Amino acid sequence: MLMSTQINRYAHQLLDARIEARLMPPLTSGFALTQDDAYDIARRIHDVRVAEGEVPVGRKIGFVNRTVWPRNAQDPTVHAPIWSPLFDRTVIYTEDNAALIHIKELMQPRIEPEIVFRLAKSPALDCTMDELADCIEWMAHGIEINSCPFPDWQFKTADAIAAFGLHGMLIIGEPRVVSAQSRRHLATMMMGVSVSLSSDGTLRSAGFGSDILNSPLHALWHLHQMLCNQTRFAPLAAGEIITTGAWTDAKTAEPRQIWQTAFSGIALDGMTVELVE
Repeated sequence: MLMSTQINRYAHQLLDARIEARLMPPLTSGFALTQDDAYDIARRIHDVRVAEGEVPVGRKIGFVNRTVWPRNAQDPTVHAPIWSPLFDRTVIYTEDNAALIHIKELMQPRIEPEIVFRLAKSPALDCTMDELADCIEWMAHGIEINSCPFPDWQFKTADAIAAFGLHGMLIIGEPRVVSAQSRRHLATMMMGVSVSLSSDGTLRSAGFGSDILNSPLHALWHLHQMLCNQTRFAPLAAGEIITTGAWTDAKTAEPRQIWQTAFSGIALDGMTVELVE
């Protein structure tokens, strides 16, 4: 267990690296950091950001796509879901499912398509998955641009948890209200949905909803279960947006690229995102 002075030191190292867009060694390169330690650091970062005027708006779920588990970390526990708070300053809503995004301040950015939920009500701590689905107000297409402060994207899971869940920016497309009937079948419905990710007219990757722990609803369920056991964080609440994990492997994002996504099997429009410095 980390002492409070260590938690503060690591939290401010990560915050400074983020502000300065500066790479730093993984925390685990100098200390046997546990995932519980990392969430303590994440809690301290959360408090600092709130004190500086940022507003928490939801959560980001990571490490849920079983097809890319081995690719992005050195730690075999990367197959276990993680999460990180989302704040208003890194969440952007598109107009007509298109956005111009500045990435100069992001470190080693990578891009990936996701599904985003918004909660209409707070789920009970002991709710079933069907009851959890009933809490969802809308879903939307999301594109997350990750930011990694560790050289060459080499890290362990605890490093990723502490470093904002590797979150850089979330771009949200046009929301679609989820009807009561759709909520009852949300898990199975999303399993057969696919998405493609292209840049400058070339297909770069593709994925399926079933890759996300069977469905994005299952990813939300795992987040709910994690939070039930992490009393230093607030449980899920009405009004939160939850981005539920990457449907494809994350691709390197560079200025002057134009990225496009397209869904099949669901009434969600794709997005067009142009990247600039």
